[in-house]
Amino acid sequence: MLKKLPIGIQTFSKIRENDYIYIDKTKDALELIENYTYVFLARPRRFGKSLFLDTLRNIFEGKKELFEGLYIYDKWDWSVKYPVIKISWDGRLRSIDDLDQKANEIFRTNQERLDIQCEESLSIPVCFERLIKEAYKKYNQKVVVLIDEYDKPILDVIEEKDQAKEHREYIKGLYSTLKGVDEYIRFAFLTGVSKFSKASIFSGLNNLEDISLTPKFGNICGYTQNDLETTFKEYLQDTNLQKIKEWYNGYNFLKDDVYNPFDILKFIRNDKVFDNYWFSSGTPTFLIKLIEKNNYFLPKLSNLVVGKELVDSFDIENINLEVILYQSGYLTIDEMIIDDEEESIEYKLKLPNREVKVSFNDYIINYLLKDTNPIQKRRPIRRALKNGNLEEFKNALDSIFASIPYNNYSNNYIQNYEGFYATVVYVYLQSLGIKLIGEDVTNKGRIDLTLFIEDKIYIIEFKVVDNAENRALEQIKEKKYYQKYLNPELQTPSSKIYLVGIEFGKKEKNIVGFKWEEVN
Repeated sequence: MLKKLPIGIQTFSKIRENDYIYIDKTKDALELIENYTYVFLARPRRFGKSLFLDTLRNIFEGKKELFEGLYIYDKWDWSVKYPVIKISWDGRLRSIDDLDQKANEIFRTNQERLDIQCEESLSIPVCFERLIKEAYKKYNQKVVVLIDEYDKPILDVIEEKDQAKEHREYIKGLYSTLKGVDEYIRFAFLTGVSKFSKASIFSGLNNLEDISLTPKFGNICGYTQNDLETTFKEYLQDTNLQKIKEWYNGYNFLKDDVYNPFDILKFIRNDKVFDNYWFSSGTPTFLIKLIEKNNYFLPKLSNLVVGKELVDSFDIENINLEVILYQSGYLTIDEMIIDDEEESIEYKLKLPNREVKVSFNDYIINYLLKDTNPIQKRRPIRRALKNGNLEEFKNALDSIFASIPYNNYSNNYIQNYEGFYATVVYVYLQSLGIKLIGEDVTNKGRIDLTLFIEDKIYIIEFKVVDNAENRALEQIKEKKYYQKYLNPELQTPSSKIYLVGIEFGKKEKNIVGFKWEEVN
């Protein structure tokens, strides 16, 4: 009989006692607790952070019977039990009152479990300190502190800067307690989606080690390809594993590519129907508002290289779109670029898989362009590109721009903004899930958009003009952008290369010039 699927279950004991699937992460757990004291881990939502944290809790509380058959079972001294303080910010925290009420509830629960009392008059940070010191005395063991989703109080209100600052100061006051009780701490583990700078949240806690991009812990959360081919083998019989990989794999934290567990579990539960399970569990409205506010050139996302500091942290006062997209899971690491001469590290980022490509871009199309049924406009685009029918491609783009509400153009300069038109074309193409590169670098300049479908390569240049001038196609030809793709190693044996120049009229707000040639 197959084990049950642990969808939404974050309690280790429930999984182990009720015959649910558990992917053994206790080797990573043992490595951490034997070699680290203060640890921070960032992963996107629904990636298994809470379950891993609860696994640590059961290890430190000495629940040996739950670990039979797992890596750690015969490698840990189960006779030693540690007092554990656990902080988990669940629920919606929209105000300081919400936050204060939740903190009181958290610490009441910890007091009851540890059988230690704080006076009602004590503030939350003082109660936290008291709990740590009294637990150390009562149990004659150093204390373990586990903080799940440490940043949730900020992220719940991130779009409201002043409110977010208030929440930041509240939790900063709470977490700063740890720096004064170091002698009583055996182990502290904090998880979150984002990584705020140490100065803004953990000032003084200089020994907090961030393992989010430590390669040996790259698989600490998520399912690997090996997990799918072994643990989930019987669940995925007669299923196209390559298609599952294209849809849901691709997240990378400098070890193996991994799957978000929620996707795989929901996919199996829903009779193996491909759908946007992870994406639909939380909508990125705040991110879309940032894109809109900053006229962000979305094609950059398909060919984005950022410095190490961008994936490290951010602050409320200086929110960087690429950082939030990466930390929240809409972008992931494609490649780490080490420059020995400059002694620098950069990361090439990518959209991780088909689910994110299609769902994220459909969401943008719906929110920004008010198109509630992009599938109808995608179909002719895909058909045209597969068949090399450039006239049909032009007609499909005409239809898209004709349907954009007029108020998207009014009272601003967006109709003169080349990036807007490129972005619109990009989101529709990207929502097809096909491979494309925005701002594709050549030795003569940057191609606005390069896309690959079956045996065809399309090199596209955009211009905003007063009248059709044929400048877009001429630029591709003059700068010989196509030469990059004449290399046989970059093509399939039968590759066809199309050069496409698209010009948009400032008055018409649609295509006024569309010229193309096939490169022989």
